[in-house]
Amino acid sequence: MSYTAPAATQIGHVHLRVAELDRAVAFYRDVIGLEVVTQGKEAAFLSAGGYHHHIALNTWGSKGGKPPPPGSTGLFHTAFVYPDRPALARALQAVLDAGVQLTGAADHGVSEAVYFDDPDGNGVELYRDRPRADWPRDADGGVILSNSRLDLEALLAEAS
Repeated sequence: MSYTAPAATQIGHVHLRVAELDRAVAFYRDVIGLEVVTQGKEAAFLSAGGYHHHIALNTWGSKGGKPPPPGSTGLFHTAFVYPDRPALARALQAVLDAGVQLTGAADHGVSEAVYFDDPDGNGVELYRDRPRADWPRDADGGVILSNSRLDLEALLAEAS
C-alpha cells in the first residue's frame, strides 16, 4: 500500500440522484431531520448542525427515474451516526412515526443500527457507535463485527 489516508479523514457528504426533488427533500428534512441549506429547481443541499451539506440531492439526469433493479451495483446505504443511544432512539421513533418501513435492525457489537429505504430506494442506516473500549475483540485484539438481533423495544424505551 502506497498511501494511507490521515486518521482524521471523514466522509464529507453524499450526493444522490433522485426522481422527485421535493419528495426527497421532504424525506431527508421531515423524517431524517436535516435542515435545508439551499434548494433550487434541480438540486438541494441539507445538513445537521450548520454544516454546508451532508446530503445533496439532484434530478440531473434522473428526474422521473426509477431505482436500479435488485442485483445492480451502486450505493448500498448512507449512514447517519448519532452521538448516543437516546439520540438514535429518538431518530428511530421519528422514522416509525412517519410510517417508514424498516428493512433491518442489527447489533453489530461495535454499533447498533436500523435500516430502511428513502423514497427513491436508496438505503439509509441510522446508528450509534459504542465507545471503543466496549468493542468486542478477539484474542489478538482485532475488532469483532457481528450481526445480532437488535432489541428495538429496548432501544425505543430510551427515546424520551
